[in-house]
Order: sequence, then C-alpha cells, then structure tokens
Amino acid sequence: MGIKERQGREREAIRRAILDAARDLFVRDGYQNVSIRKIAERIEYSPAAIYGYFPSKDDIFFALAEEGFRLLHGDPESFAALEELPPLERIRASFVRLYEYSREHPQYFALMFVDRSVPRISREYERFAFAREMKHHLIQQVRACIDAGVFKTDVQPDVALRLLTVGIVGLAVLHLSERLAAGENADHIASDFLDVTLAGLQAGVPLRAQSAPCLADETLPAEAGPQSLPTGAVS
Repeated sequence: MGIKERQGREREAIRRAILDAARDLFVRDGYQNVSIRKIAERIEYSPAAIYGYFPSKDDIFFALAEEGFRLLHGDPESFAALEELPPLERIRASFVRLYEYSREHPQYFALMFVDRSVPRISREYERFAFAREMKHHLIQQVRACIDAGVFKTDVQPDVALRLLTVGIVGLAVLHLSERLAAGENADHIASDFLDVTLAGLQAGVPLRAQSAPCLADETLPAEAGPQSLPTGAVS
C-alpha cells in the first residue's frame, strides 16, 4: 500500500469516527446541546482536528443526513425492483420501507424526522437533490393512481403523501420511544394503517387538508418525545 493510499484510508477512518460519535451524541443529547468540543472529546481528538474534516457542526449533520437519505433510498437493485411495481403497490412499499427504516436505523431516523433543532437541509440544495427526487417519484405514483381511476380525481397528491407520512412517522416515534402499550404490535399497526389509509383514498373519503408547499427538507414541530429522542420532525 502506498503512502497516499494509507493516508487516504486513515483520513476516511477518522472522518467515520467523527460521524459515528456525532450521530450518537446528537441523538442522546439533542443536536443543539452538542458542541464540536464534545465530539472531539468523544474520539479523543482536538476540536481543531475536527475542523480539518468538517467546517462546522452543521456540516457534520448534513453529512449524516445525506447518509441517512441514501440508506432510506436503498441500493440500486432494491430501488429498481420498487420501480417495477404498479403505482398503488409502489406507494405502499415505499411507506413500508420508511417504517422499516425507522427500525433498522433508529439513530438516523431520529435525526432526520424527530430532532427539531437540526439545520434544514434546504441549505444544502444540491447535496439533497436526490431526496427531493424520491418525493417527486412518489407524487408521480399518486398521479398515476388518479389517472388509472384507482384514486378519485379530487385527491391532491401532496395531501395523500402527507397523510401517509404523518401516520408512519408517528407510529415509528411511538415505537422508538416505547410508548406503545404492552402487547401492541407495531408491524401490524403499520400494515393496518396503510391498508385503511389507501382504502380511504380509493373510496374517495373527503379530505379536509389542503395542498401547501411542503419540501422534503422542511422541519415541522411535533408533540413530545423522550429525552433520547428530542422532539420535532423533518418532513
């Protein structure tokens, strides 16, 4: 192994250590309560060394959020398989994936959807273009359902996606914060919620909510959560 390659690996290992330490601290203590110095102490480096990898704490969060969205997106094969599904099944599978993501990657989920003190990813427009594209694809699937007569023509795609997101994210937060009652099965609740909501959209149940600008990187407040999951949401 050459010197440059070894140095590159060492630098990547340190970067990884910074991100892992920051992720753990952000989730445990809340983003706003973690400093660069605290991250540096966790990995036994100086704050100046951290700045050699990330210009600011916000940049550390953006790197973690980018990783989180790519984990949610899944590998190319999984995404390609999703693309092959009929529109209604793709919508369902996408939200099943969001629920499973909260189980598989609870720390990333907490940062992206729960902690309201994190920076908005709209500040990094180009970096998160692929995340907005994910939402665009889902909107197109809702429109395909409308065109095919699966949903009524008065269904607003943004509203339909908001309802599905609120339900799944809400369930995930209840599960992660251990607020479900003894004997309740989160997997069954997720499946039932999707069945009922999609059936309602198919039946044309009147919706009071109206479409409004809601980017995938806007932060919205939530009710409450445990200390290990600071309150808030990234929609």
